[in-house]
Amino acid sequence: MWCSHMALRRLQRIAVAPLNAAGGLTSKVQREMSTLPRVYVTRQIPPEGLKILKESGQVQFELWDSDDPVPRKELLQKVKGVDGLLCVLTEKIDAELLDAAGPNLKVLSTMSVGFDHLSLEELKKRGIRVGYTPDVLTDAVAELTVALLLTTSRRLIEATHEAKIGGWGTWRTLWLCGHELANSTVGIFGLGRIGVAIAERLAPFKVKKFIYTDMAPRPELASAINAEFVSFDELAKQSDFLAVCCALTPETKEICNKNLFSKMKNTSIFINTSRGGVVNQEDLYEALSTGQIAGAGLDVTVPEPLPTSHPLFTLKNCVILPHIASASYTTRNAMSSLAANNLLLGLRGQPMIKELKL
Repeated sequence: MWCSHMALRRLQRIAVAPLNAAGGLTSKVQREMSTLPRVYVTRQIPPEGLKILKESGQVQFELWDSDDPVPRKELLQKVKGVDGLLCVLTEKIDAELLDAAGPNLKVLSTMSVGFDHLSLEELKKRGIRVGYTPDVLTDAVAELTVALLLTTSRRLIEATHEAKIGGWGTWRTLWLCGHELANSTVGIFGLGRIGVAIAERLAPFKVKKFIYTDMAPRPELASAINAEFVSFDELAKQSDFLAVCCALTPETKEICNKNLFSKMKNTSIFINTSRGGVVNQEDLYEALSTGQIAGAGLDVTVPEPLPTSHPLFTLKNCVILPHIASASYTTRNAMSSLAANNLLLGLRGQPMIKELKL
């Protein structure tokens, strides 16, 4: 597939600048480089993407060389006059930033599958093309979702804690009992490639039935996992395990709220690896603390990072991860490669590998 690591590598156009005897760039090369499109990279992205930019010979780029986000004030200064911008999901790309960049900015490439940090209307109005990085993280996110589901439903964090603090005493009949996947109904909210990949990984656990809700039925994807399309209310009522895989949009903002949780079984497990904004966290806390649902596993929250004083951290039946669903070496390098190639192709006026249609 095009999104494989090797396929992305083949997209590189390697053009290493010639060096003089002293190891520096020749004056001719320096003059040529000064005419290349200017690019700002807002983060120390994984090495494969940086290598593509360096070896392309097509851009001159400046990098915020840190694993922490670039300060907003610094970002607004650095984007002035750039032709291209490669960002990650921590950067808010809004009217203020686009005004600061100016009319030269023609291409934006985000190293993320989500795009709720981008003001799409502003980008469209200014004719700026947008690349993003879906598909290459499907396997990693699906794996993490399954891991989080099992960790939550079988109470592994609680169990580890009890073993560490000496709570592991004599064998007890119902101590640390959880909920099995076998013969269960798994619900998926937002059936895309990731939702399908999650279901494919859960099927060997002898899941009885897969159901899903989306903006409309998706029969082609659903057929791969033999999933049944149901209403949002039925998804809540029937699911023993509910995995949220939808995008964050105005329609899905805080859609997982008291209305959803009140309809779920008190044995149900709620899992969110999409975006924190789709959940009303106060309502989730209420549902978990009163036993309205059995447990929740979250890889995403609002805000991120979630303050350590947040009430959700006080609950034993809530497992919270620091947004690591795509955090595998293979996936993050593939994402950076795709983001770099999207940027280069866009600057050449060619179709990007993955481009948002604005």
